[in-house]
Amino acid sequence: MRDMSVLVAFSVTPLGTGEAVGELVAEAVRVVRASGLPNRTDAMFTTVEGETWDEAMGVVRAAVAAVQARAPRTSTVIKVDWREGVTGALDTKVSTIDRLLG
Repeated sequence: MRDMSVLVAFSVTPLGTGEAVGELVAEAVRVVRASGLPNRTDAMFTTVEGETWDEAMGVVRAAVAAVQARAPRTSTVIKVDWREGVTGALDTKVSTIDRLLG
């Protein structure tokens, strides 16, 4: 198999559970971290990197399901960067920008 990077940035928002959603969002992040795939969480998105579409999207699907199990409704935003010939994009994309900024 050729080198491949599938980066999936996603945000899952529980609806109908009140204003404080941090505990439910933490459930999604817990699933991502337990996957063993490279990942990063910031204030708006969690990004996971897999070697295949199915691998990365499987983790996202499981993370959304963990929230859906505790909320009557969820809203999910997903952005995908699928690129052949690359590995480790989660870190290299950021380090390239850091290098260019000096």
